[in-house]
Amino acid sequence: MFAFHAGRDAPASDDPRYLQVGLQAHGEPQLEVWRSRAPVRSGRDANGLAWASDGALLFGAMQIDEATAGGILEASQQAYAQMLAALPQHGYPHLLRIWNYFDAITEGDGDQERYRQFCIGRARGLGTVDPTTLPAATAIGRVDGVRVLQVYWLAAREPGIPLENPRQVSAYRYPRQYGPQPPSFARAMLAAPGSALPLLLSGTASVVGHQTLHTDCTALQLQETFANFTALIDAARQHVPALPPQFGAGSRLKVYVRDGDELAQVQQQLSQHLGAQVPRLLLHATVCRRDLRVEIDGVHGG
Repeated sequence: MFAFHAGRDAPASDDPRYLQVGLQAHGEPQLEVWRSRAPVRSGRDANGLAWASDGALLFGAMQIDEATAGGILEASQQAYAQMLAALPQHGYPHLLRIWNYFDAITEGDGDQERYRQFCIGRARGLGTVDPTTLPAATAIGRVDGVRVLQVYWLAAREPGIPLENPRQVSAYRYPRQYGPQPPSFARAMLAAPGSALPLLLSGTASVVGHQTLHTDCTALQLQETFANFTALIDAARQHVPALPPQFGAGSRLKVYVRDGDELAQVQQQLSQHLGAQVPRLLLHATVCRRDLRVEIDGVHGG
């Protein structure tokens, strides 16, 4: 249905079902492929928005040049406004999951930090929205020096069930110390009952309450991240008791590591924690807080 290729050397393509994501994979470049059992239609709108749909779900993707838009704030506002306008036009009005990738996410001081500016633009593009209905999401910094905002998403005809983590303050309720506009996302999303979709997990890191823990140790941050996933899966199992309580062969994870020199170490730690049965993609990227060394997102239970 849709494919994403991580790696600066990934081949280019005009196919609207394909997006080259400017993140460098550890090891060989890899494809992330979302498949459908139903026939898939695809196309590209006049504004450049690429899409693919199978009658139940819609994948969409946009790339906004920051210089043309006027900066990361304006680029994110434009991307989200155009995305929201396109959803009802295509007949899939309910956002389930969004991925956001842009260069140098923590560059800038105070409220001029690029992630904080992105959050302002995202909120403006979303407009007035009930925060308890927000989709799951990831926002990660590329390290390629290319100032293009990449946004892709999954939407449905029916609304999903947003989930929060009892160990964490909801991101949309973060205090002012994290910026003038709290991040706009849910910790996870369950698709509508009866859907074959797995649990959609937002970018998750070593945050308890709203504070970063273990700022000087990647291994401990990984442990805390998996503790947060356990809490999220437990919350999801209250709605879907058949959901496996732990990651397994039905899970797919993307692991973002800030320090490229630690990629091999993280790979080893993941093998110890997850074994060989959990597919994962390890990526060199920057996380949205300077004291976060690793972040993980993914799907579970499909």
